[in-house]
Amino acid sequence: MGRWAPDARGRLIRSALELYAERGFEQTTALEVAERAGVTERTFFRYFSDKREVLFEGSRNLQDVIVTAIAAAPSSTGSIDAVATAIESAASLLPNREYSRQRAAVIAANPSLQERELLKLATLAGAMVEALHRRGVAKLAAGLAAETGVTVFKIGFETWIGDESTQELAQCIREALDQLKNLTAGA
Repeated sequence: MGRWAPDARGRLIRSALELYAERGFEQTTALEVAERAGVTERTFFRYFSDKREVLFEGSRNLQDVIVTAIAAAPSSTGSIDAVATAIESAASLLPNREYSRQRAAVIAANPSLQERELLKLATLAGAMVEALHRRGVAKLAAGLAAETGVTVFKIGFETWIGDESTQELAQCIREALDQLKNLTAGA
């Protein structure tokens, strides 16, 4: 593949995922990812600060979409419904189920990546708490809604990547929230 071929970022992401799956995350270097993508190591570091960020580079965008959607929810919308709408709207950022499945497998195989994933989810929850608090929601209620939203997103995502019969991530998120509401209604 030529060094000047288009979509260097996309090629780097695909190459990294392939190598992480083949060799393992720890055994793969940024140089190897760059070489497989047909670019220099310097180009790799123009796009990603380290080899973990290839897997987590969309986290900030996901967070921004969710926080913006929470802020944009009508003032009459309850906390959990604002969070649910926000995480459903963010589902469109993850349209590729196969990539998401491969990414999840790489993360599941590496404890340091699992830790990084948990940190990113905790950061997302914190940003959601702040967005809810700015809407006038008390800290405790905001924390419960945000943590619930992260859990619903996680369960919906796991359902989506694990079950080919499901159609869309947003639908899986909706179903997870409906199940939660059913559980708490009977309490």
